[in-house]
Amino acid sequence: MPRRVPSPTILHYYILRELGIRIPRPVGHGPSRFIPEKEILQVGNEDAPMHALFADSFAALGRLDNVTLVMVFHPQYLESFLKTQHYLLQMDGPLPLHYRHYIGIMAAARHQCSYLVNLHVNDFLHVGGDPKWLNGLQNAPQKLQNLGELNKILAHRPWLLTKEHIEQLLKTEEHSWSLAELIHAVVLLTHYHSLASFTFGCGISPEIHCDGGHTFRPPSVSNYCICDIANGNHGADEMQVSPTGSISVSIKSVCEVEVLMEKMKQLQECRDEEEASQEEMATRFEREKRESMFVCFSEEEELAPTRDVSRHFEDTSYGYKDFSRHGMHVPTFRVQDYSWEDHGYSLVNRLYPDVGQLLDEKFHIAYNLTYHTMAMHKDVDTSMLRRAIWNYIHCMFGIRYDDYDYGEINQLLDRSFKVYIKTVVCTPEKTTKRMYDSFWRQFKQSEKVHVNLLLIEARMQAELLYALRAITRYMT
Repeated sequence: MPRRVPSPTILHYYILRELGIRIPRPVGHGPSRFIPEKEILQVGNEDAPMHALFADSFAALGRLDNVTLVMVFHPQYLESFLKTQHYLLQMDGPLPLHYRHYIGIMAAARHQCSYLVNLHVNDFLHVGGDPKWLNGLQNAPQKLQNLGELNKILAHRPWLLTKEHIEQLLKTEEHSWSLAELIHAVVLLTHYHSLASFTFGCGISPEIHCDGGHTFRPPSVSNYCICDIANGNHGADEMQVSPTGSISVSIKSVCEVEVLMEKMKQLQECRDEEEASQEEMATRFEREKRESMFVCFSEEEELAPTRDVSRHFEDTSYGYKDFSRHGMHVPTFRVQDYSWEDHGYSLVNRLYPDVGQLLDEKFHIAYNLTYHTMAMHKDVDTSMLRRAIWNYIHCMFGIRYDDYDYGEINQLLDRSFKVYIKTVVCTPEKTTKRMYDSFWRQFKQSEKVHVNLLLIEARMQAELLYALRAITRYMT
């Protein structure tokens, strides 16, 4: 049996460095910068069903990435996510394999998500993609360059998408897209825009072999001893000292949970007693849509895209703008007129068989997923809260459900939570650990990851609705 090699001590690092041997070591501690490593399932400690999931992920991707290790908080969702992603990237479809990965790069780059860009650069080369394309979008085929406008609008302002944008792609003679190819491209773009939201929203760390995932500097001894390094006991969470006043913060957090549960109870009682008129419901939607424009992002400096990422897209200054800012009126998107269930699903399934079914399953799992818990409470019906989160995201995109009372959103989602939601969904690259820590402070990490699953699926469906409606209008 092979002898286990001990972890290198600081002394080892210095000796090997003197010999000219550079040893990489991870920059972070675990798969996420936001979630303590000890709270994430360690590979090797999983049960049989989880092990099978990990095996499927490794077989499909050739790796067990950090996104998977965080998503595994929710195995049912992860299974559906992996199945869908595998189909989009590797199974029979309208687009060649290298196009699929290049579109993934284009989509992730719009949000400066170097984590996903780096993964798909490797995959693109692995399936025979031309390395010259990676020097910049201008080096890719004109057909892919033409997709840049659609990528830009879907990522940042999908409500501006029109049938004319679709027509430009389908009727550009020599470099035109077929309808089936365009559906495949749209699903890939929306998939990777939303996955960028998850990556930033959960603080996913780069793997050790990727850019930003390793350092060659020897470890410091300022905070812990050599024997700790040798034993691998160097998690950042163990080194943190509890801040003064943490008890009062904890008490306040517990109170927040109780207040939220009481509001849910009161809203349910109000529902049972009386129902608002359609006019009142419409007024409440417009008010919530207007208020969502004044939920501010992080006050930190604007992030300029790095050259490594920005070369994969054009118009780097183009970003999110609120739905009805600057006096520009865009008609409300009424789900009763065009919905995923009645329109989008069948269109996708017709032009890209089975994908509509896979997406539908994934949407339903994320929306209906529940363990009937809220923080320390059990046997809780969380459907009202989940619906408020989903509908708030769609409201930010101008999408309205006629049968929903938007007055519930302000009751259930406090300001810090709204800031986090809007940042992760609209400008995910600006998400900070402070934002992540500031909402639902008493809830479990698995519950916060569940919030992110709702965010990314609601965002993906919103983008798809605008894109598929434009395609339908072009077709008719």
